[in-house]
Amino acid sequence: MVKQRVLIMGAAGRDFHNFNVYFRGREEYAVVAFTATQIPNIDGRRYPAALAGPLYPDGIPIYPESDLTRLIAELAVDQVVFAYSDVAHEYVMHKASQVMAAGADFRLLGPHATMLTSRKPVVAIGAVRTGSGKSQTTRRVCDILRGQGKKVAAVRHPMPYGDLVSQACQRFASYQDLDAHQCTIEEREEYEPHLDRGVVVYAGVDYERILRAAEEEADVVVWDGGNNDFPFYKPDIYIVVADPHRAGHELTYHPGETNLRMADVVVINKVDTADLDPITRVRDSVRSVNPKAIMIEAASPISVSDPAAIRGQAVLVVEDGPTLTHGEMAYGAGVVAARRFGAAEIIDPRPYAVRTIADTYIKYPRTGAVLPAMGYGDAQVADLEETINNIPCDLVIIATPIDLTRVLRINRPTQRVGYELQEIGSPTLNDVLAKLT
Repeated sequence: MVKQRVLIMGAAGRDFHNFNVYFRGREEYAVVAFTATQIPNIDGRRYPAALAGPLYPDGIPIYPESDLTRLIAELAVDQVVFAYSDVAHEYVMHKASQVMAAGADFRLLGPHATMLTSRKPVVAIGAVRTGSGKSQTTRRVCDILRGQGKKVAAVRHPMPYGDLVSQACQRFASYQDLDAHQCTIEEREEYEPHLDRGVVVYAGVDYERILRAAEEEADVVVWDGGNNDFPFYKPDIYIVVADPHRAGHELTYHPGETNLRMADVVVINKVDTADLDPITRVRDSVRSVNPKAIMIEAASPISVSDPAAIRGQAVLVVEDGPTLTHGEMAYGAGVVAARRFGAAEIIDPRPYAVRTIADTYIKYPRTGAVLPAMGYGDAQVADLEETINNIPCDLVIIATPIDLTRVLRINRPTQRVGYELQEIGSPTLNDVLAKLT
């Protein structure tokens, strides 16, 4: 048998999952490499043999995606599998053209090839773009299910930035667990809000193992999606969040359009801050590709503990990192809070950024005069702290899902911005989830 030689393009998430559930253990394939992008410090490592299985006693090397054309030739690659998310359709086809010109086939693995089936009901939350409001929607879903008396386990889309073997199946029930697993800022942003509500969180690399562990302690498994990827688990109810601040993107980004077409429920978020025309455009998009979907309109109202502390101050705004980078938003809830509560000035942090934070602005030039809370490792956390403390401001507005003062020493007063999902009119998520058996 001549094996098909496969390279998987990814970002340390969907790529590893696709390997685990589709390629691992199949004699007809030889996965010769992963390439990595989006996430710092992933390339140059190996997918370990302990996770790759007996067909890969040396593990699988991970290269930077910039080497793609060279790797196809040097490794005699037959197939390239594209396996990461929140990129424009045009970008995907540029990569396809590059791959095919280099002599390999270009492939996408869909939901039916990669979804695992649970013994327990699954409610999945996804989105059409990063930063649409998945996190607050997931929190709202968990609150409703727990209010129904159900025990919930949230399974978070992977963010395996450390030792992959030790991260294969992670369970988080306390802040001490976050410390024990040396979680990054990005991981803490997703896990802490669940822990604050008493919801256990699972994450890691091996999502079959994770699912079976979650099933042992939950009545309902809630899939907490990342970027605009589609779920790893087959959902009984699939809720997809759309963002009228980026109207049109729901049909022009991969795999966000897949999510929109698959959705049982589409939550059109941020209707309190968007104009009528883009809200209407999103509604029309939903009707055009998924007329059976239930549409729910919602807001994500912001709050701060002391609005008066912001008035008249020169402020630094720290926003959720992925929303600004992968999500291509120029600003987020922090800027909204600064404007609403009367800040005299929003200080541009770019001239004060150091090392990896300065590199982030170069890589994502659309980012506006705000600071993305990047923290993919100890070095970058230190760069973020130094950048914040370099900036001549009166107050730091923290609009990330966690309190950064838990992990950073900030030498200015701070105000945190909170936001929760609030449905407007009917139907509501309560109505939808009441049907779950």
